[in-house]
Amino acid sequence: MQLQLDEAAAKTTNELNHEIYAATDIDDYLTDNKSSFLSETLTEHLNGLLARKNLTRADVARRAQLEKSYIYQIFSGKRFPSRDKLISVAFGLNLSADETQTMLKVSGYKELYARSRRDAVILFALRQNNTLLETNEMLYKHGLELL
Repeated sequence: MQLQLDEAAAKTTNELNHEIYAATDIDDYLTDNKSSFLSETLTEHLNGLLARKNLTRADVARRAQLEKSYIYQIFSGKRFPSRDKLISVAFGLNLSADETQTMLKVSGYKELYARSRRDAVILFALRQNNTLLETNEMLYKHGLELL
């Protein structure tokens, strides 16, 4: 997987931001940091996760509480899910909070944000390894929109 950077050598977003501010030539910056950019498509990323987690698309559909045909379309690149549907897929794949954040980055959606009440509940649920049903129960309890 191209997204899998050497974690020890990968620069943080803050480090990259600092280099952008200090850069005098964008071409040099892009060349020097080529290995730090996300280059994988969402479809490639999701299929890599599926293989790594040793799950089937049917497993993901059941756990994400989404139609099998919809999941198959997402994994084949025929459909691009909304942010909430993608978060549901994260629960279907049993992703950690960090894995979910990376998946959201790859998709181009904003990461879960701890200052947002709804996102904070979802982050908490991911860190507690809750199911989608348990997460939706927490969201409902706090008067927040369900996934």
